[in-house]
Amino acid sequence: MSTKSEGATPPTPSPPSLTERRKAATQLDIARAAAELFTERGPDGTTAEEIAQRAGVALRTFYRYFRSKQDAVAPLLAGGADRWRELLAATEPGAGVPEALERSIAASLTPSGAADAEGLRWTRGLLRAAAEDPALRAVWYRVNQESEERLREVVAGLAGPAADPLEVRLAAAAATDAIRIALETWAETDAPECGEGAPAALAVRCLRELMGGMRLLRDGAGDASAP
Repeated sequence: MSTKSEGATPPTPSPPSLTERRKAATQLDIARAAAELFTERGPDGTTAEEIAQRAGVALRTFYRYFRSKQDAVAPLLAGGADRWRELLAATEPGAGVPEALERSIAASLTPSGAADAEGLRWTRGLLRAAAEDPALRAVWYRVNQESEERLREVVAGLAGPAADPLEVRLAAAAATDAIRIALETWAETDAPECGEGAPAALAVRCLRELMGGMRLLRDGAGDASAP
């Protein structure tokens, strides 16, 4: 099975319209307001009305976008996964799947500036709050499931048309779980955003541990003689 792209690349999505960009910006403003309040007071001590007020929107606007106060943080939790898939999709044709996954994971979880570091800290705070809030945990798991489903198409484009669909699905699941477990593990500690014990290092380690039994994610997977 080849891990090389055979000229097939994921389709380039159309750029978002002005309306879509405004909607996304409003959702992110609400998500940040919710994260701030959850960090300050916890989910139980926060109401949807307070989140809307902090974000500077009407309560009806809040409910236009989100079903619950916990659901409001989904855009913040999903932002890192979106950037990761974009990095992976931009991989040069012919790159091996394991290398492409490792590089994109490390790049997406290594902050390149203050905004990225702040985003990781928001994630840490939300994951800590989720430990005591089943509804918030459910949002986190849903975000990961949706990311995994979107990742399959990207992995399939990297692996090429001859790739086994089951192995593509397994690879997407392993990569998604590697990041999820790394962030959850990091959130339980006070480790920094970079260096030893940081999300990037933990996620690459998790991926290597998880990919050992998958042909698509092993070195030499494209060799017909490989077991």
